Amino acid sequence: MSADTPTGRFDLPGTPVFDGEASRRGLRMNKMFMSLRTADNRERFLADEAAYCQEFGLTAEQQQAVLDRDWQAMIDLGGSIFYVYKLAMMDGRSMQYLGGVFTGMTEQEFQAAMRAGGRRDG
Repeated sequence: MSADTPTGRFDLPGTPVFDGEASRRGLRMNKMFMSLRTADNRERFLADEAAYCQEFGLTAEQQQAVLDRDWQAMIDLGGSIFYVYKLAMMDGRSMQYLGGVFTGMTEQEFQAAMRAGGRRDG
């Protein structure tokens, strides 16, 4: 693993790091995702996604990412993959689908790479 940089962040090009800063940035969005654990909240969300996002005080960027199902933007805006996945499950998406999105692969390519022992770069 890389050493800490002077800013206290790891130098991992292309890898979003979910640290305290990201947690604070995505707090409201992650709370909204966690609320989707209950059937009542899932129904309310599906009835009016924009209004539901507003109830949690999401920024305009966060709300747009959720409405567009822009998975990478959700992560970049402070979403925790564990919480973002709750929304993906509502859409019938698998963790392997998200893995493909985040690595530039299809779901099937990502699954094949994992079966072959993991993704190999370079």
